[in-house]
Amino acid sequence: MSVEPWTTKYRPRTSKDVAGNKTAIEKLRDWVESWSKGRPSKAAVLLYGPAGVGKTSVTEALARERGWDLVEINASDKRSGDILAKVAGLASTQSTLFSKGRLILLDEVDGINLRADQGAVATILQIIKMTQYPLILTANDPWDPKTRPLREACLQIELKRLGVRDGLPLLRNILNQEGVKANDDALRLILDRDRGDIRSILNDMQLLSSRNRSLTVDDIDLLSGRDRTESIFEVLRIIFNSRTTASARRALSISDVDQEMLFQWIFENAPYQIPKPKELEEAMSALAESDLYFGRIKKTQSWHLLSYALDLMTAGVAIAKQTSLSGWVPMRFPQKISSMSRTRSIRDTRKKAAASIGVRSHVSVRRAQQLYFPLLRFIYEHNPDEYERIAVSLDAKEELDDLLSNEMRPPN
Repeated sequence: MSVEPWTTKYRPRTSKDVAGNKTAIEKLRDWVESWSKGRPSKAAVLLYGPAGVGKTSVTEALARERGWDLVEINASDKRSGDILAKVAGLASTQSTLFSKGRLILLDEVDGINLRADQGAVATILQIIKMTQYPLILTANDPWDPKTRPLREACLQIELKRLGVRDGLPLLRNILNQEGVKANDDALRLILDRDRGDIRSILNDMQLLSSRNRSLTVDDIDLLSGRDRTESIFEVLRIIFNSRTTASARRALSISDVDQEMLFQWIFENAPYQIPKPKELEEAMSALAESDLYFGRIKKTQSWHLLSYALDLMTAGVAIAKQTSLSGWVPMRFPQKISSMSRTRSIRDTRKKAAASIGVRSHVSVRRAQQLYFPLLRFIYEHNPDEYERIAVSLDAKEELDDLLSNEMRPPN
């Protein structure tokens, strides 16, 4: 059964469906509507803001709600002056079929390479001058010197990151439709961790809810032990879609996810993201070698081997994958991390009880678990009164009661 990405499923249908940035979107809507009275003084808008705030989505929504054709050119793909002149130039002047309206979108104009794309800026300026239809340019960084002429020729409108006030109702509504329960603390944490990037937020929520039908703060913490520079979804996307070793290894530099945790994410998702058996075999071989290096590092503290482990689990996997997926396949949460999450409280209780026993018995926490737990488990089952006396004397009764009662409880 195919799974639709939430970023597509919950893409706003109209501009009023876009969460946040109400003033900016109203300004953009007024500018679009002003074309009904003739060409305005500023025939183009520079819509700018960080990635994931909805620049493309709101543009698509504006065209959709008016029944207009949307002519979209991704400036990160092909943006030479000649191509822009042929495609965007024609779109800005020729009449549409059946006299429908038209909205032109030039995405990521701050990605223009002046050396490779000679004449691109001049061509865009000419299109702005000649266009008979609304023209929207988008940029993550509008202050790049090379885009200064475009800034001056456009009406500038900024979209900001999604905040808590607008974000919480949006996330609650989406999770309600998906039948997923979540508390507000968890939603606030994911808004903060993904820095208001709605694309990353939706990807992370879909990923986490695939484990169970609820979201808690502990679930969000599983994505990373500390603030991330990129969502784990984006990191994995880079690794599984890179075509060069440098690009794949870049995933390490944009994420603060623990290296061994990242290994678990890659290992879990490789069988689903690499469709060809031969390519999967090569990727899993690279991961197996990486795991050997990690084991060697732990055993001998030979940290000079770390680069080999990291290269194998990122570049090794990326190079192995040569065939693209035919459709979208969701990332899966690692079973090992899920298991560790479910047993976290039990493991914490074991350590706390072992620490109390160790202090009174003059042994390490590890030795306390090995030597005392089997004996205490036997006494707990066969002589409750004697167990009670020993547990109290070890000052670990509460922890031992919780631990042993859980272990003795029959499975559901």
